[in-house]
Amino acid sequence: MKKLSYSATAKACYAGYITQAAVNNLAPLLFAVFNTRFGLSYDLISVLILLNFITQLVTDALSVRLCRVLSTRTLIVSAHIMCAAGLVLMGVLPALTPSPFAGLCAAVIIYAVGGGLIEVLVSPIIESLPENGRSKASAMSLLHSFYCWGQAGVIILSTGYIALFGEDMWYLLPIFWAVLPAVNSIIFANVPLVHEPVAEKGAGLKKILCARGFVIVMLLMLCAGACELTVSQWSSMFAQRGLEVNKAAGDLLGPCMFALLMGGGRLLNSILANRIKIRSMLIFSGILCIGCYVTLSLTDNTLLSLASCALCGLSVAVMWPGTFSIAAEKYKDGGTAMFGILALCGDLGCAAGPFLAGMVCDMSISGGAAEAVGMRAGFSAALIFPLIMTLGAVFLKLIKGGKS
Repeated sequence: MKKLSYSATAKACYAGYITQAAVNNLAPLLFAVFNTRFGLSYDLISVLILLNFITQLVTDALSVRLCRVLSTRTLIVSAHIMCAAGLVLMGVLPALTPSPFAGLCAAVIIYAVGGGLIEVLVSPIIESLPENGRSKASAMSLLHSFYCWGQAGVIILSTGYIALFGEDMWYLLPIFWAVLPAVNSIIFANVPLVHEPVAEKGAGLKKILCARGFVIVMLLMLCAGACELTVSQWSSMFAQRGLEVNKAAGDLLGPCMFALLMGGGRLLNSILANRIKIRSMLIFSGILCIGCYVTLSLTDNTLLSLASCALCGLSVAVMWPGTFSIAAEKYKDGGTAMFGILALCGDLGCAAGPFLAGMVCDMSISGGAAEAVGMRAGFSAALIFPLIMTLGAVFLKLIKGGKS
């Protein structure tokens, strides 16, 4: 076999983030199907979201130790195999288990373990590659943009599949997407890797956690995950049930435009990374995100609501990779352990934001509110996250002395 270059490693990392986009965003496109066919209520759907990101969170925590005893290659290949297995089981288990909900939970747990490992490993792999004319911050934003392109691709192709073959054939869709992680596991088994975390020294966990300002960075990661995933996970259901838009149009105008604008924002940031002031950009992003959440909470105008969903993608574009870049710049000896802690915080936000919105929505509907009103109440409750994100970014800028 021809020896592969570091360019192939980077491309495998990009495909890894597309895989993570598939495992995080395929199920939300099927929430209405699960509600209709399996009778899953909003609170049970919220549990599926929570289970996904709590499992990723636990995986993030364990990965800090795993990275010291197992090689990068072993872990990243295993992660993709878990993603493939979980996606296959999502399509198979609901029909084989007495409780479709239990089958979905089992599938979610399996692919979430793989998704958690990908999140922890791919960023330090990219960080370790030779710069090749691109700054680390630029490379990080470019990497994270592929999550957005993956999310958009999942939405477009999955929506097209459902439109062509109907909801009765939904169960083949996860199996189709399982091909991607299966193939990428083979690629990761062969590409060159710069380093192995087992040999990496890095700062100790206690030193990282006690570093000046790191708690604020952790809080920013939590809020970044919550700001992004609350709209990302619920926008398809909101378009269909809250705005009464048909599934194809709702998915393309809501979550798909969200993903495209988020990807465009990250790509633009990767191009302008050497000239952009990331702390100032985080403040601007937080303010824009607040505006989107307020609009989603208050308006009953369909076009304005869909536009707010889409614009929210732009507002959250730099939050996650920007916080990663600040941490990598400020805590240079953090190593894989630091990325693991930040991924853990991000996944905690990914779980907390959509779960809070879903539970508030379910309580509102149970109290007699219409579905549209209940879902707006959920977005209103999640407004706390962009507010904290903005205040935290302002604080980071102040302790930096306003220089960036």
